[in-house]
Amino acid sequence: MRKIIHIDMDCFYAAVEVRENPSLQGKPIAVGGSGSRRGVIATCSYEARKFGVHSAMPTARALKLCPQLILLPVQMNLYKEVSARIQALFYQYSELVEPLSLDEAFIDVSNSEHCGGSATLMAQEILHRIYSTEKLTASAGVASNKFLAKVASDWNKPNGLCVVKPDEIDAFVLELPVKRIFGVGKVTGQRLLDMGIETCGDLQGFSKQHLCDQFGVFGSRLYELARGVDEHPVTTHRTPKSLSVEETYVKDIADLVGCLNEVPVLYQEFLERLARTQKRMSLRPRTLFVKLRFDDFETTTIQMAGTVPSEEGFRHLCEQAWQRGKRPVRLIGLGVQFSPVGMPEQLELVF
Repeated sequence: MRKIIHIDMDCFYAAVEVRENPSLQGKPIAVGGSGSRRGVIATCSYEARKFGVHSAMPTARALKLCPQLILLPVQMNLYKEVSARIQALFYQYSELVEPLSLDEAFIDVSNSEHCGGSATLMAQEILHRIYSTEKLTASAGVASNKFLAKVASDWNKPNGLCVVKPDEIDAFVLELPVKRIFGVGKVTGQRLLDMGIETCGDLQGFSKQHLCDQFGVFGSRLYELARGVDEHPVTTHRTPKSLSVEETYVKDIADLVGCLNEVPVLYQEFLERLARTQKRMSLRPRTLFVKLRFDDFETTTIQMAGTVPSEEGFRHLCEQAWQRGKRPVRLIGLGVQFSPVGMPEQLELVF
C-alpha cells in the first residue's frame, strides 16, 4: 500500500506578495490582470475570498464584489524562485515527486526511511520546514492514494494537516461531496445533482455501467473515486500535449443557438483547468479546437491554429463545426493543443 503526501501552499502567489510587503497583511488582495483589460484573477488572499473572489474570476467581477480589493500584478519569476526552493525540500524525502503546479505537489514516501517511515511525521516536518525557511504556510494531506491525499490537503486549510488512514477510507468518502472529485466541474456537478447525487455515498448507489452510460469513460473513474480507489501512481515527468473539457448532454441540443449558449459554461471550466496547468509549467498554444458529436453519434472536430484561447474563438469554431452536420448535438468539447517544442513561452491569459 502506498503512502502519499499532497502538499498545497496556502494562497501561494498572494502569500508571497504579503511576505514581500508585510503592510498587506490582513487585507483583501489578489494577484492577476487588470480589470480594464479583461484580466483574470490568478489567486487571492483569504480576506478577499470572504467577498466571493476566487481564482479564474474576471478581475472586473472581483472588483465589483470587493471594491477595496488590492490588485497586484503577477510576478511569475519570483513565484518560480520560491517554488523551486520549496520543491527542493520534497526531494529530500523521496525521488518520487510530482509537481502539479508551482504551489502543489504529490510525494510518494512509501519507501522513505525518514521519520521512521511515518508519512504523517514527514508531512508535519515538511510543513514546519516550509514555514521556517520561507515564512509561508502550506496544508498537507496524507493517504494511501493520490485522490484521497489531495482531498485531505484541502480539509483543514489553511496551515493544516489531514490524515486518512486505510481503515478510515470508507467512512471518509461516504459523506464527501462529489464536487470534491477532480474533473467534476459545474456542468458535471449539476448533472450529478439532477440525478440526486450530492455525495460519494450517493454515487456508490449507481452501477459502473450506469455511470458509464451517463458520463462515458469518466463514469468508470467516478465509480472508483466514490469508493476511495485510485491506482494512479505519482508521475515524475508529465508534459500535457493538450487540454480540453467536454460535456455529454442528457437531452440533445436542438440547434446552433443552443450550442452557442453552452460555450460560456464550458469556457469557464476550461479557463479554470488551463490556469492550474499554466501554474505548473510554461506551455504555448498551437491549436484551438472544438468537437461536436451529433445525435447520430457522428463526430466532427474543427481546429484553428495560432491564436490565444478566447470565448469568441471557441464560439466561432462551434458555429463552423455545427454547419458540418446541422442537426441536434449530444456532446460539445473545446480545448487547446500545446506546442511540443522545448520550453515555450508561457501562454498569455491577459494578466
